[in-house]
Amino acid sequence: MSTIGFIGGSGIYEALPLNDVREVEYDTPYGEPSDAITIGEFADTGTEVAFLPRHGSDHGVSPTDLPYRANMYALKKAGVTHVFASNAVGSLKEELEPGTLVVPDQIYDRTKGRDLSFYGDGVVVHQPFADPYSPELVDHLTAAAESAAPSDTDVVKGGTYVCIEGPQYSTRAESEFYKAQGWDLVGMTAIPEAKLAREAEIAYATIAGVTDYDVWKEDSEVTLAEVLENAEQNQKAIKAAVEEAVRTLPDEFPCAAHTSLEGTVNTPTEAIPDDTRERVDPLLGDYL
Repeated sequence: MSTIGFIGGSGIYEALPLNDVREVEYDTPYGEPSDAITIGEFADTGTEVAFLPRHGSDHGVSPTDLPYRANMYALKKAGVTHVFASNAVGSLKEELEPGTLVVPDQIYDRTKGRDLSFYGDGVVVHQPFADPYSPELVDHLTAAAESAAPSDTDVVKGGTYVCIEGPQYSTRAESEFYKAQGWDLVGMTAIPEAKLAREAEIAYATIAGVTDYDVWKEDSEVTLAEVLENAEQNQKAIKAAVEEAVRTLPDEFPCAAHTSLEGTVNTPTEAIPDDTRERVDPLLGDYL
């Protein structure tokens, strides 16, 4: 049976309805995760869920400084095979109003200084990333959101999430450029989270709650107060969607991401330094 991970974003700090809960702190070669991982049985279903608040329970870590590698490595050590995430995002399209839920299928990376990979230090891995979110999990999460979200909540499947560095919001010129490309959402945390999930062979999809119109819209000015207020209003719909996605995920739900490291290691095993092999063994060990 799969262990399902849930990475909660802004405004989502309470885990799913879990029984027999325990908190586990994982040591990783990439430092400490954002917080302890809460693990428990989901609503007497027998399904194990591991919950991690992305920014820590007190929201004390900026998007730039998040321990993305430690977070995903810890989830891998916890046995997680599928991850549902949530994001608070700005909208780049008039029809994607605040309160809309979007399950994106593409990412455009505008980050500048983040650690994007588990690998390096003597091992080179070239991995396809054309579809950054697991297509199988995108379908499943969208269906769950359409089924469980309140009737007045619009659910949209597909779209491009442009990930900016932050922690500042966009300039007006940047926002207008993103909109002109036909992109849909703007946020700060999709990268490198999605890349690291793929490198760990974890199927990954996110549900993004629209909180604002960024600043491309005339007379629009993004404020923290607006973002937090709308993120709080989106909580109920996001949690309902994720709960339904967890409840209805089959015990066996294979995704292409689960074998995504096959044929991607470009370094002969004997040439990889011993300390590097030890560090990446939980991720890459089957291929070395």
